[in-house]
Amino acid sequence: MDALIMSCGTGGGHNAAAAAVAEELERRGHNVTVLNPFTLADGSVSSVIDNTYISVAKYFPRLFGLIYSLGAGVSRLPIPSPVYLANGMMNETMEKYLSEHHFDIIVMSHLFPGEILTNMKRHGASVPKTVFIATDYTCIPFTEEIDCDYCVIPSAELTEEYVRRGVPRERIYPLGIPVRSEFADGHDVGDRDALCRGLGLDPERRYILVTGGSMGAGKLRLVVDILDEHYKHKNVSLIVVCGSNEKLYEKISAEYGDRHIVIGHTDKMAHYMAVCDVFITKPGGLSSTEAAVSGTPVIHITPIPGCESYNMRFFEAHGMSIAVPSPRRSLIEACDALDDEAARETMSENQRKVIPANAPRDICDLIEKAVADADAEGGVTSESRGAVFA
Repeated sequence: MDALIMSCGTGGGHNAAAAAVAEELERRGHNVTVLNPFTLADGSVSSVIDNTYISVAKYFPRLFGLIYSLGAGVSRLPIPSPVYLANGMMNETMEKYLSEHHFDIIVMSHLFPGEILTNMKRHGASVPKTVFIATDYTCIPFTEEIDCDYCVIPSAELTEEYVRRGVPRERIYPLGIPVRSEFADGHDVGDRDALCRGLGLDPERRYILVTGGSMGAGKLRLVVDILDEHYKHKNVSLIVVCGSNEKLYEKISAEYGDRHIVIGHTDKMAHYMAVCDVFITKPGGLSSTEAAVSGTPVIHITPIPGCESYNMRFFEAHGMSIAVPSPRRSLIEACDALDDEAARETMSENQRKVIPANAPRDICDLIEKAVADADAEGGVTSESRGAVFA
């Protein structure tokens, strides 16, 4: 089977979900191509889209929240959204790419590629079977515009929300958010002492993992200030992951690098989670799921308004995290609550009950079945559904 997985760089979560599915498909012996479709366009379209999105989310979170709210309003109107129309400009480029490369199925972990393919189909183009994977614990605006054959959502509890927003019930598959296999190993990835030594950590110390997502957002500097003061005279160190935010990394390293571990981007998050008692992070869909799958207690801080607010509510409602919208007011209280081993174990148990640990396996089972069904139908590609938008 030849699979195309499309994502965008508007945050690390979408790419991480794509990587998790690619990992499992390749393990099964399939051929996988991972693509940001905007890299096919002339010039720097991809970087402009990615950097603009990240900059607004990181530096102007209230503006991001306003845009999200406006999008939610527009998505209820019986007209194509500006997002749909803008992505339609990629039709010719994407159609050319698909004509030159054979794929049995297309998987999307981001809204934008789904909009592109939907626009193509509604203008008469033939497209292989499509699978959309949602990476937040809510139905984000414009999901209902995507004409995909299969819509994978994080939880069965969200099914009615997706149906209300216009996604056909028969296309919804509540299989979870895919994370890489190393997270599913959780705290059984190896002996803690050995893991600590491998990471250059002292096995005799306790650790708290602190991140602001791949972009280093979420008032990370303030959070580190508060935690450093609280744990100054205790056997606790912070592991601060700044992601792609180089300026933040330099500032925190200069001030706290002598007593805490400060790093930029890392591919060892599963190991850091395994050696830490608590994970403090903004409520991104992927990072929260990675923590839950690995059984790491979570404190959610300063969500970027929009889907992250819904992620935080979902986790808090199920006892899978403690929500701290304002670090100044309640971060230390949350940390103290999770100092108790029984409280941490209860939260980990709640995570195991609610979050599917085998999402990559189940999603790839669905992908293989979709291709087999298409072959049984004679290899017929998806046809346009619904009226063509004017």
